Amino acid sequence: MFYLIAVCEVPEAPLNEQPGGWLGVDLGIVNIATVDGMTPFNGRGLNRHRKRQLELRRKLQAKATQSARQRLKHRRRKESRHAANVNHIISKKIVTEAARTCSGIALEDLGAIRDRVRLRKPQRVTFHSWAFHQLGTFLAYKARRAGVPLVYVDPAYTSQECAECHHIDKNNRVSQALFICRNCGVVAHADRNASRNIAARGEAAWIAGRESRVPATP
Repeated sequence: MFYLIAVCEVPEAPLNEQPGGWLGVDLGIVNIATVDGMTPFNGRGLNRHRKRQLELRRKLQAKATQSARQRLKHRRRKESRHAANVNHIISKKIVTEAARTCSGIALEDLGAIRDRVRLRKPQRVTFHSWAFHQLGTFLAYKARRAGVPLVYVDPAYTSQECAECHHIDKNNRVSQALFICRNCGVVAHADRNASRNIAARGEAAWIAGRESRVPATP
């Protein structure tokens, strides 16, 4: 069996300097990505896959043989490829929707989130396997190739702020999925509400002329 690996240079489309709207991308673990107006990209399947792989790795680690170590490497590469494929699919759908609607993409700047968040031990494995940086990288280069503007915004309080009246209260987030504003009473899906806040911040950042509108291709 033979494989051909070819590298193709694809010209970038002209950047849309006047987007008609903004798609805010709320990143998470239960829902990998949520964009208002699109079906949430549920992470249930990916999380189940990672859990199975974790159990298999523990069994192999307990054996501590040369064969087991080789299989561990194979399992890690397989899990990494699977997660990358999921992120490619998600990023392609979001960028395609942004290009179709002549919109820009607003993405949370989560660069230091692993240092800020404190979790209980059972949650650490799931959190540290969360490939949000990879998804952001895929979104950035696909947006650049399609001419879609992309900005990073401050993620602070996006899950606690009401997208209607902009009231911020930690009690607004009733549960992982439910958002009820304590000020105006609006009821919404928590991730969709956060997505709308991110979109609004993206539009404000674009108008303000933030320099890093489209990240350089890594």
